[in-house]
Amino acid sequence: MESLWIAAEILLFVLVGAAVDIRYTLASGLSAIAMIFIALAFRAVGVAVCMVGTELNLKEKIFCIISYLPKATVQAAIGSVPLALGLPCGKIVLSVAVLAILITAPLGAIGIDMTSQRILKKENISLHS
Repeated sequence: MESLWIAAEILLFVLVGAAVDIRYTLASGLSAIAMIFIALAFRAVGVAVCMVGTELNLKEKIFCIISYLPKATVQAAIGSVPLALGLPCGKIVLSVAVLAILITAPLGAIGIDMTSQRILKKENISLHS
């Protein structure tokens, strides 16, 4: 199934990219970018709330928040639904979804790469009691 998903994921992103009209992305401008960052703040709060009561330390919780920043597959999968349904807002929704991918994917990848070695520490965990 993993191999099948790799091919399907490539097809998904190619089809979404082909449907994007860059003029709508440019027209949405700073308001779309602001909305994306506000959504990221809500996502960070949601992740933090989900970790209340866990045994993770503060650094591990921060890393979890960073690792949940990129969410490209969901945006690609549902961003085109309004366009496919013929809704008047379809092109702008798809454009903002693609803009969210373009912002969050590198932001999350860079954040994970820069913090993983500093924040996470390997522990010797024995699986046998």
